[in-house]
Amino acid sequence: MTDRPASGELTRRQLGRAGLALGGALAFAPLPAGPARAAPATAGHHPTLRHGSAARAGLLSSHLRRLVTDAEAFLGPSPKHPWYAGAVLLAGRGGTVALHRPIGMAVRYRAYDEKTDTGVEFPPGEQIPMAEDTVFDLASVSKLFTSILAVQQIERGALELEAKVASYLPDFARAGKQDITIRQLLTHTSGFRAWIPLYSAPTHEEKLQLIWDEKPVSAPGTAYLYSDLNLISLQLVLERVTGRALDVLLRDEITAPLGLRRTRYNPPASWRPKIAATEDARAPWSGLDRGLVWGEVHDENAFSLGGVAGHAGVFSDAWDLAVLGRTLLNGGVYGRSRILAPESVELMFTDFNTAFPGDEHGLGFELYQHWYMGAMATPRTAGHTGFTGTSLVLDPTTDSFLVVLGNSVHPVRSWRSGSAPRVAAANTLARAVPVRPARGRTAWFSGMAVATTATLALPALDTSAGRARLRCALWWDTEPAADGLVLEATTDGGTWEPVPFTTSRRGQDPEQHPAGSVTGWSGRVWHRLTAGLPAARELSLRWRYTTDRLYVGRGCYVDGLRVRAAGDVLFDETRPADAARLKAVGWTREAD
Repeated sequence: MTDRPASGELTRRQLGRAGLALGGALAFAPLPAGPARAAPATAGHHPTLRHGSAARAGLLSSHLRRLVTDAEAFLGPSPKHPWYAGAVLLAGRGGTVALHRPIGMAVRYRAYDEKTDTGVEFPPGEQIPMAEDTVFDLASVSKLFTSILAVQQIERGALELEAKVASYLPDFARAGKQDITIRQLLTHTSGFRAWIPLYSAPTHEEKLQLIWDEKPVSAPGTAYLYSDLNLISLQLVLERVTGRALDVLLRDEITAPLGLRRTRYNPPASWRPKIAATEDARAPWSGLDRGLVWGEVHDENAFSLGGVAGHAGVFSDAWDLAVLGRTLLNGGVYGRSRILAPESVELMFTDFNTAFPGDEHGLGFELYQHWYMGAMATPRTAGHTGFTGTSLVLDPTTDSFLVVLGNSVHPVRSWRSGSAPRVAAANTLARAVPVRPARGRTAWFSGMAVATTATLALPALDTSAGRARLRCALWWDTEPAADGLVLEATTDGGTWEPVPFTTSRRGQDPEQHPAGSVTGWSGRVWHRLTAGLPAARELSLRWRYTTDRLYVGRGCYVDGLRVRAAGDVLFDETRPADAARLKAVGWTREAD
């Protein structure tokens, strides 16, 4: 079962990612003035998790409080129905979990009334509030566990990334699937359609026959199409090469080594009071008539496969997911247990889908997806979502992690739309990571509002002496192509023209920006900017930052604005009189 953005929106994202020309694919060495560091939780380079303050995590506490406030808003109409009945939020950085908060209800509705489009609530005494350790049906976040198990076998030599799937499962070669590779399963480029109703086949063997007989809708490697069938097929490969069932592999290779005591397939009945309920599953919105699904997997295909499936079926809580995330950010190790080599983790966080801009994908992990990662998205930010309302986002750039677990199909899947709570939480956590000013105590910040234009304007200057140059420090991270920052000038007060400029940073060649603009990813570090200015009696300069209505990046910072001409300093914002003449609309002076 998929949890993707709307088709038109995805097409827009695909087009947008094509505009990464301004630095998106480069690996940068940071300048001294970058994101503030998190305080180390332990000695060494592989922290384990513990609860702690925002300050210890190197985060701004005011924004963590806002993260909770924003999440609570989605307990109400969003826009018509609640996005979820409740959620558990977990956010941190380094070895510190600075936020771990339950909101709302884990179990609220006993049924859904389709005639009135309302939820039929349990009596108040039978409803169950969310708790920090509430267990959730992870839905497609389960795919990450299957992917890790596959990468482990690749690391051990039992599986080859570029091997044909049919070399392990001969029956898989039917219907034109003989050339599909293991990598294509992991990156959703196999050509499989999104899903098929395996639950309609009465026996396990007949379900397998549906997979064997399934014909790809595109040639392997020629298109990206997210499909549950990829990870179901990978499950079959893993079980064949290891001789162990997927739930046994999960226990032996991931949950036991990492001490994940609340993560498993098919939780026992004794767990039910601590599990968030999902959907009143009935036709026509569900493929199976099951009534309230609570303590069993929600996904119909996973349910029909006995609750153990490569694409869905894992249950877990926020802390266990945070430990898994911390393990990957540590390079595959947590405490004394290593489940992957650093090189293997690198593969999971490396884009294999460069041929499909907008659909960046590592081995199992999605990368750089603003539609749910929000401003945490970078070319190496990895994560996944689940149809039931779950998500995990890992940002190696800032060493931060975010878990949002909501029961968004409770009482029915049609109440939820989009990923607004995930985006809001990710935006706020990204904002909670401070950016040190390039010099001094404050810098100009564009903000992170959607559908806005923010301007920072210098007063009119006399550059008629010639050889005028602007110098400043610039930091930017925007949604690629959709949002951007441009430097503009006017000599008549009405017609603004872009001003080309050059940016540079230590250890890198200077970058030319002939259109006078930047967009996308810049490494989240400060750049030194220089721009030649036209000669005029009255030249006004401004920075103009524009965003669309959907998503934003971390925003833009400008610091140390200075204009010289013919050896004279025309403007220097370190001079109080000059600073007072700056006109800011939407920009604020920040002291992160």
